[in-house]
Amino acid sequence: MRLVCISDTHGDHELVTLPEGDVLIHAGDISAHGTADDTRKFIEWFSRQAFKHHIFIAGNHDAFCESDPQQTQQWSKDAGVTWLNDSGCVIEDTSFWGSPITPRFLHWSFMRDPGEDIEKHWKMIPEDTKVLITHGPPQGILDEVNRSTSEVESTGSRSLLAHIRQHPPQLHIFGHIHECYGLHREHGVDFHNVSTMNQGYKIQNAPVVIDI
Repeated sequence: MRLVCISDTHGDHELVTLPEGDVLIHAGDISAHGTADDTRKFIEWFSRQAFKHHIFIAGNHDAFCESDPQQTQQWSKDAGVTWLNDSGCVIEDTSFWGSPITPRFLHWSFMRDPGEDIEKHWKMIPEDTKVLITHGPPQGILDEVNRSTSEVESTGSRSLLAHIRQHPPQLHIFGHIHECYGLHREHGVDFHNVSTMNQGYKIQNAPVVIDI
């Protein structure tokens, strides 16, 4: 089964050239401004792509998905795509789980405070998850942001990393930190930051193709 993974298209999804595959995955920040219209247009485009299966999660820019999850779910169902919102699905005996949650920073969507506020979301992830999709990275893995010329901040979730180390999936797919696009392997887990936009919010990075 071939996965084609993108993330952080911020409304410019039509500029992305997609290779062939079986499952198209979008790891959040589907929209530019988080409006209902942005969300609906993305779902319509997503459903038209030539893949057997379509999975997406929301990100911190996707305000409508948080404010009206029922409508988001209905649009997704009507379009024949799968929206994962602290939920999972199984495709060809492969278990997928998706969550939009990231550590709190300013006043974006789907953000949670340290401790139980965020940990309760990771506790929902089934132990047998094979492909984990979150919007944000775990702490210390493809998560660094330059706050100044001399300061680099690791922005990922500490508690998500702890969960992954205790219950490792085969793959962890995420985005959020545009400048950390790439692959990291650790303790038998392949971590993929699949951010499609670069730090300047321009479509730059190729979709990530993964065969499982």
